[in-house]
Amino acid sequence: MFIAGLLALQLVHFYGPDNQLIEVNPDEVVAIREPRDTEQHFHEHVSCLIFTSDGKFVGVKEDCTTVEQRLVGVGAPPPPRKTE
Repeated sequence: MFIAGLLALQLVHFYGPDNQLIEVNPDEVVAIREPRDTEQHFHEHVSCLIFTSDGKFVGVKEDCTTVEQRLVGVGAPPPPRKTE
């Protein structure tokens, strides 16, 4: 007898600086932070950086408080805020 398991992946939607849809796996988020004033290379509409477990990050329009609320809203633990 074969019993198939149901695997559900819930992605959280954010928007990039040019309104492109960005889907993030909440289980892969390791930290978030706001861009620093010295980091002038980010688009002016990037309000939060989301860091993932593969060492990458993505800049989104939503502020970090909204990002945290959406991640927690789908059952993920609150991501740590990077300060360095």
